[in-house]
Amino acid sequence: MPVVFAAEASGWVGKLTGWLSDVSGAWWFLVVIVVIALLDSVVPIVPSETTVIIGGVAAGLGEQNLLLVIAAGAIGAFLGDNLAYLIGARLTGWIDHRAERRPSLRDRLDRATVMIRDRGGLLLVTARFIPGGRTALTISCGVTRQPRRWFAGWVVVAVTIWATYSAVLGSIFGRTFSDNHTLAFLIAFGTALAINVIIEVVRHLRGRAAASRSTAGG
Repeated sequence: MPVVFAAEASGWVGKLTGWLSDVSGAWWFLVVIVVIALLDSVVPIVPSETTVIIGGVAAGLGEQNLLLVIAAGAIGAFLGDNLAYLIGARLTGWIDHRAERRPSLRDRLDRATVMIRDRGGLLLVTARFIPGGRTALTISCGVTRQPRRWFAGWVVVAVTIWATYSAVLGSIFGRTFSDNHTLAFLIAFGTALAINVIIEVVRHLRGRAAASRSTAGG
């Protein structure tokens, strides 16, 4: 079994090296970044952050323009977040109809509306780094009828920070490990994953602390 796993891992690494060498430096890879970032906002299993990091590695190797990589990631994510918002807005009538018969659902919707209006801007920024979290939040913004201009403004901030962070991280390791494309990507991706985990842990701990204070106050 270990031998089989090692062989599969070696094959995967080889394919990844080929991808980095032959594809990420092409001009149309920027289009790939836009499309995947858009899709990831609606279907969170699509690896948009990975793609932007790969583009950043290519930029660090001198095969892409870093600013164009950032712009591609940000544009795709902006379009995707707004698409998720529109999906949520389209679901509003159906969800309101269900909430009329389910008080618990109405209570959750009311609490979500208040939470988004109180902390929605910062939530949109932090949720960008949480796979699945950004989709749930952007759809919720549409469902709860948050102002479109307010939403779009904060999304601009969120996607710019996210795309810059991912691309620059890839670029740094691309320059550092210019003789090993695969290692550059793996370290950049691992670093991004670790940072995302830290953000999620901090968010979870803060949520538990807020819930404890609310319970104590009640």
